[in-house]
Amino acid sequence: MKKLLIWMFAVVIVVSLAIGVGCKGTVEEALEEVVEELEEAVEEVEEAIEEVEEAIEEEVEVKKIGITQVVSHPALDAAREGAIAALADNGYVEGDNLEIDYQNSEGDGSLFDTIAQKFVGDKVDVIISIATPNTLSAIAAAKDTGIPVVFSAITDPIGAGMVESWESHPNDNVTGVSDMIVVDDDVDLITQIVPGVKTIGTLFNNGEANSVFLVEELKKACDALGIEVVEATVSTSADVLTAAQSLVGQVDAIWIGTDNTVVSGLEALIGVCEEESIPLFPSDNESIERGGIAAYGFDYYDIGYQTGEIVAKILGGADATEIPVEKGKVISLTINTAAAERLGVTIPQELLDAAETVYEN
Repeated sequence: MKKLLIWMFAVVIVVSLAIGVGCKGTVEEALEEVVEELEEAVEEVEEAIEEVEEAIEEEVEVKKIGITQVVSHPALDAAREGAIAALADNGYVEGDNLEIDYQNSEGDGSLFDTIAQKFVGDKVDVIISIATPNTLSAIAAAKDTGIPVVFSAITDPIGAGMVESWESHPNDNVTGVSDMIVVDDDVDLITQIVPGVKTIGTLFNNGEANSVFLVEELKKACDALGIEVVEATVSTSADVLTAAQSLVGQVDAIWIGTDNTVVSGLEALIGVCEEESIPLFPSDNESIERGGIAAYGFDYYDIGYQTGEIVAKILGGADATEIPVEKGKVISLTINTAAAERLGVTIPQELLDAAETVYEN
């Protein structure tokens, strides 16, 4: 468009100058004068267009957000992607009017505070925090700065000390979306797929508040049914293999909550379960696709999308202290029939009929 305008203007100048000088000297002199005038005119047009473009750019207000993610695994990656998609759908497009600083600590706790402090130093408009430990760091760093923190994939934000309550938190410039699951439903699912189950093993990082909360919920649900829970704790994803092996011969099935440490090392757990024919029941849909049997869980892209919608409201002027904490809106039954076969169980037809998603890989 810019080049077209310049050349159209040039043609007009050439014609006008040619007419004006055609009778005042030789053809060569006329052409030289035309070229000089044309070059000057083109420069003036280019300068004018650049000024207009600069003025347009200045009028576009670019918002900046920081995204801190505790570790890479399919569920949390999906949450991040969903948040960015929701922002785009609400008019905040990366590279256009939105700048995103994405930082992933990859489970290194020493980086939680460093990343949060970087965002505060950069004066981002909003911090999106995915998972519990880095969210706590973000909240601490952003306190009294006016920078809101919007969390995603947090199971128990009240128990973790992030907000005072789900609905009202006027003293907390924090809000977000919880991935709170109903553990009773998962236990019921296990009893339908593994009839006569007496012991359920679980792996978790006891340094993650969300995980500790979910294990307590598991114990309550199992106690009501006379099922024993056997625990194995991990500190890093490298511990998952050893912890899984410690449960061999002690349990009839294994259930894991939305524990980021365990989920990031899920392949090691799946390997042990397949080798020992121990039915495995993760709690998120992405882990079912990777090789778990079944779960009533969330699609973490949806969790992230909800998060992104909240961030869009805040970027538009809403006050984070006045936005209630949300729970995931869509819980669905996901089943992996191939995983069930590898782990030695059969899925009842009524569950297959009720499933929203069935993987056969």
